[in-house]
Amino acid sequence: MLLRLLKNKVLILIAVTLSIFIVMGLSAGESRKTAYIGNALNVPLSPLQSFFSFIGDNIEGTFIFFRDMKSMEEENKELKAEIDRLENENRSLLRYREENKSLREALDLKNQFNDYKSIGGNIIAKDAGNWFNVFTIDRGSNEGITENSPVITSKGLIGSVIEAAPFSSKVLSIIDVDSTVSAVISKSTDIVKVRGDLKLKDQGLCRMDYIPAELELEIGDTVETTGLGGIFPRGILIGTVKEIRQEANELDRYAVIEPAADFKRLQEVFVLKSKYNNAGKASNGEIK
Repeated sequence: MLLRLLKNKVLILIAVTLSIFIVMGLSAGESRKTAYIGNALNVPLSPLQSFFSFIGDNIEGTFIFFRDMKSMEEENKELKAEIDRLENENRSLLRYREENKSLREALDLKNQFNDYKSIGGNIIAKDAGNWFNVFTIDRGSNEGITENSPVITSKGLIGSVIEAAPFSSKVLSIIDVDSTVSAVISKSTDIVKVRGDLKLKDQGLCRMDYIPAELELEIGDTVETTGLGGIFPRGILIGTVKEIRQEANELDRYAVIEPAADFKRLQEVFVLKSKYNNAGKASNGEIK
């Protein structure tokens, strides 16, 4: 009985072992068969796999490109906004600088001409042509500007008011043919006349006459107002001697004067208003 039971167990163990080996063999064969089929299919499908891989890579690249483009557009908008902001700040700074410059010039003029009040004015119109020989400013009689009021810049003499309306004034400049200014050579006491000239006006220049024969006039000599005539204060710079020419009679000479002020780029001027009336009283009625 016991021998039979042992015999049966051995047979069962042998059967299980054989079954395991059979299953393993079948699995290995199936794997080799599957691998063979896969290798056979890879031959015709390989180009298709490469094609789809290429398409996939390009689709991914295109997506990345458009994503980067959108990001660059956003950055570009931000940069443009920053540039606009900086340009606005720059314009503001330039405006403030010009305003500060005007204030400094007005202060300098106030210190130079104690008996006058300077009134800043902007040029709003001018006669035809490139030069400001006759022009209009936005200040008038309501601020005390009168006919013959001197007009200057921080660089030098411009001219005088010839018409004063309530809110505007017309100015005749020293380069106009109708202008004559009593002047003096800065290095001497000799009095001369500076006037507009028809031929020189279009060059932004004027003419100096009545030069004494004994005066050693040189190129670069400066000319300023004498204070005579009751219009211009003494010591306003008119310009410098640019050329010395002989008159047609070869006995007299005249000089070409280059004004200190630039008559081609005028924008703002100062009108000098006397603090005192002719009787020696201040404009508010106080005695000088």
